[in-house]
Amino acid sequence: MRNIAEAYLQSPVKNAVITVPAAYFSDSQRKATRDAAAIGGLNVMRIIDEPTAAAAIAYGLYKGTNCHIMKATAGNDHLGGEDVDNRMFNYFMKEFNKKNNVDISGNSRALRRLRNECERAKRLLLSYNVDAFIQIDSLFQGIDFCSSISRVKFEYLNRDLFRECIDTVSKCLTDANMDKNCVDHVVLVGGSSRIPKVKQLLQEFFNGKDLCMSINPDEVVAFGAAVQAALLSKRFKNVLLHDVSPLSLGILSKGDIMSVVVPRNTTIPAKRKQVFYTLEDNQTGLKFKVFEGERARATDNNLLGWFSLSGIPKGPKRHPVVLTFDIDSNGILYVTAEDETSGNSNEIIISNCTGRMMSQKEVARLIQEARVYEAEDKKFLDKARARNDLDDCVYKMEKALKDMERSKEVITVRILKAKSLLTDDEDQHEKGVFEKEMKHLLKVFERIIANIGKLNY
Repeated sequence: MRNIAEAYLQSPVKNAVITVPAAYFSDSQRKATRDAAAIGGLNVMRIIDEPTAAAAIAYGLYKGTNCHIMKATAGNDHLGGEDVDNRMFNYFMKEFNKKNNVDISGNSRALRRLRNECERAKRLLLSYNVDAFIQIDSLFQGIDFCSSISRVKFEYLNRDLFRECIDTVSKCLTDANMDKNCVDHVVLVGGSSRIPKVKQLLQEFFNGKDLCMSINPDEVVAFGAAVQAALLSKRFKNVLLHDVSPLSLGILSKGDIMSVVVPRNTTIPAKRKQVFYTLEDNQTGLKFKVFEGERARATDNNLLGWFSLSGIPKGPKRHPVVLTFDIDSNGILYVTAEDETSGNSNEIIISNCTGRMMSQKEVARLIQEARVYEAEDKKFLDKARARNDLDDCVYKMEKALKDMERSKEVITVRILKAKSLLTDDEDQHEKGVFEKEMKHLLKVFERIIANIGKLNY
């Protein structure tokens, strides 16, 4: 890590501020961390706690270098993103096993591929997506796996974990002899803090208080450590913080919806990824329009530019394309679209994405407009989403009905074969012949039932 820092800074690194987990890191572990840094040739200026002190420092929630931020800590070492992944992993594994009458628990390759897809699906549900899709070619014994999980189901699978998070917060306040009404700021740290249900429960617990989310939760701890290092350094009297994006940045999506990729007040430099999908069967290209603004309707915002991606393989709609928004320290936005299947990609570069070409008055006007039209925007967004849901429902029904027609032909053949066995002489066939035919018949029937289940949208 020291070598990486020196290569980036192009200068020697001698001093460091190190962060450690507050809730379950013992004094001996802290000392071992300090000793390891010394072995690496670093002078440890200070060791600070990750989710509390470092996060508070990152957001400037301190009054001086001698300010005592810590009141109490609470938590455990078994509640995190991996636990959420495991719930999804077990859910999809049971679904695959049941649908195909197999057991993949002993196949390490299949399990690894499924776990990777679950982790990817979870990341989709941490953003603005209301559902996520799993698609793995030849997962086990040549069987493809295609399924989906809604945000509602995701929240149901992890409901006890989310509740445990809130219980931990409550316990911490109790240990600190504090009432939740005395809390001025709620800071979110770590990737799992992006989960919408976690944010909702936290806001409800703190009576609707706004959550501090302007800094990337994956980077906020390192951010705080860097600020602390600057405060402790005699060479710095003032701390210069990074710029932020004054307006949300996003893409026009189906129904003229503004799909936000980089929320307003995101600290830059910043890099965000989001998955978009083709809207029609056999669609080979997508056009991306980049907007900035706070309105729900994309065309009510400021158009920054557009570009296209071609060469997408033909297939059913909802083929994924990864969109990356990358803002450098100079405020230049690089928007890249990539089809991971074909490897095709395209990019647009926008030099005024952070409002540098806009006056503060213009930015303030756009933000004020969003507040004025908040009710109208909500009505539009609800209507657009309802229309998109209906469109998706029609597509899924039509696809399921086509699959049912094909399945009916197959099951008719199986039924005729089964009847022929039943009309044969009773002594002509052994027990295993009847059992085998029944197994084939039930397997085909289960496919039809599964297709009928798809209609319950």
